[in-house]
Amino acid sequence: MKAINDAEPGDSIFVKTGRYSISKRIFINDSGTSDRSIFLIGDISGERPVLDFSSMKEDSSNQGIVLKADNWHIKGLQFYKAGDNGLHIRGNNNIIEFCSFSECADTGLQLDDGASNNTILNCDSFYNADSKLENADGFAVKMDVGSGNRFIGCRAWNNLDDGWDGYLREADNVKTTYQNCWAFNNGYLKNGNKGKGDGNGFKTGGSDNKTRKHNASYYRCMAVNNVSDGFDHNSNRGEVSILNCSATGNGRNFAFAEKNGLEKITIINSLVMGDLGKYNAEVEEVRNNSWQMNLTVSEKDFVSVDTSELSKPRKRDGSLPDIGFMRPRENTELVDAGVVTDKIYSGKAPDIGALESEPIENYLK
Repeated sequence: MKAINDAEPGDSIFVKTGRYSISKRIFINDSGTSDRSIFLIGDISGERPVLDFSSMKEDSSNQGIVLKADNWHIKGLQFYKAGDNGLHIRGNNNIIEFCSFSECADTGLQLDDGASNNTILNCDSFYNADSKLENADGFAVKMDVGSGNRFIGCRAWNNLDDGWDGYLREADNVKTTYQNCWAFNNGYLKNGNKGKGDGNGFKTGGSDNKTRKHNASYYRCMAVNNVSDGFDHNSNRGEVSILNCSATGNGRNFAFAEKNGLEKITIINSLVMGDLGKYNAEVEEVRNNSWQMNLTVSEKDFVSVDTSELSKPRKRDGSLPDIGFMRPRENTELVDAGVVTDKIYSGKAPDIGALESEPIENYLK
């Protein structure tokens, strides 16, 4: 606590391996600068340090850490069982890397209060649920959040409500980017039972007055076995782009309604195994997706259909595990069947879906 309170631009705080019992929320108020960040780094040589907030009671003012500052880099910490959010970000230009958020009484990691241009890299959020079994997402970019926030290589699973929630209240016309993120089994509790939450994978937006725009861009993301929708509309009036994404086993894989429709939807090179669902917008650019091609997608097209691979341990550097789940076999019609965009791919052209048949090393860094 003293280290955090005394930190100045350019300082580094190193957290040794162990379990730290913390009974009250931690405020980080002092900022780094654009060229001299402040680092809060856990030892990742073995099990990452655990910040254990389990002695907190469930209460809306009992977040684990409230990051009100700018230009911090927080890496290698496990946030466990906070009375509200594990980490609540209200600052700008921060990096949160290789952290996990689990069993919190509200959303694991939430950005709001104007938070902008933050990068959430290689983080996991899972088993978050409140006692009434009605709320708690994996990640939330919501309410009065700012623009320019990015999620890269993140996973959200078995959260009571949604994997990602983009619901807006005060903010409007903001943009959030998702790259190589996986949302699976949301709407189910840790014990596998269904909760009372919405159970969406990626909730793109929505608002009380049904007029606000959350412009969301998804690239190489997967939505799998979520109780309700894989990619969800929820009255979002903005622009949504879904490029090289995969969805299967959700209540509805795509769910973009005519009522309070999007301004624009773009879906290219994406893959659905099972029923499509529906998509609607004032402007639609939907082309070269699995359901528009002369092929039938089935389990035999993939190296594996074992969903348990999605929660495999991360690599030592925090990056996502190598998996065969929904990775096209080399001899299927999905390989090299995509249209070329400005993104990176292997082979002659992009494959259809989130994963290439030949893994691309570091292609999203």
